[in-house]
Amino acid sequence: MSRRPPRRRGPSRRSRRSRRRQRDDLRLPALGIAAVVVTSVLVTVVNWLIAHWWVLVVVALVLPLGGLAWWQHRTQRTRWQQAQARALRYGLAHLDALTHRQFEHAIRDLMHRDGCADAVQVGGRGDLGADVKATDPYGRRWVIQCKHRRKGGQGAAVGTPDLQVLNGTGRPVHQADVVVLVTNGRITQPGRTFARQQRLHLVDRQVLAQWAAGSRPLWDLLGALPPPRRQTPLS
Repeated sequence: MSRRPPRRRGPSRRSRRSRRRQRDDLRLPALGIAAVVVTSVLVTVVNWLIAHWWVLVVVALVLPLGGLAWWQHRTQRTRWQQAQARALRYGLAHLDALTHRQFEHAIRDLMHRDGCADAVQVGGRGDLGADVKATDPYGRRWVIQCKHRRKGGQGAAVGTPDLQVLNGTGRPVHQADVVVLVTNGRITQPGRTFARQQRLHLVDRQVLAQWAAGSRPLWDLLGALPPPRRQTPLS
């Protein structure tokens, strides 16, 4: 009958305590040395600043001036961006040449030009009929579906099926106050009838041309909009 090999014993509890105590004994001098070094560095810096007091005076003058220059630059840049947005114009030929995604970005930029600071492009896979969302200065929430046609007015007309999708998600899913379909093409007559029945707003090629090339906001070009959610100087 074979004997089992003797079990190897690990370090005893006393040995582990001894090693821990040795590490603690080494750590304390290291912390003391670090404290001495930090203190000496601070003392050296303070003494140098006392001897060169004029450095503090220069810093006290330069920092406010630098902050003021940065603020002025930021303000000027913001004003320039706002002026550029207000001057945004698109012609139909330019819009026709865009890709569908670029067309969505153009519609977003036009809403931003009109004063919708939170205008955002959200179109893509799983967008549930919303390509652009925005809140106008009156507090109304806009959900816009974009239908771009490469051939413009000669392309396939937007029909009732597309409007049915938008109608099914615009208010129930996206909580929109104003639901809009924008296209650089045409809209069928049955589609127009359906949109009128469901209180959907249509921006066809003619309305788009007027909106994109002018300076009037979209809500000035559309009728039967819901009342403002909040009072503004424009109300």
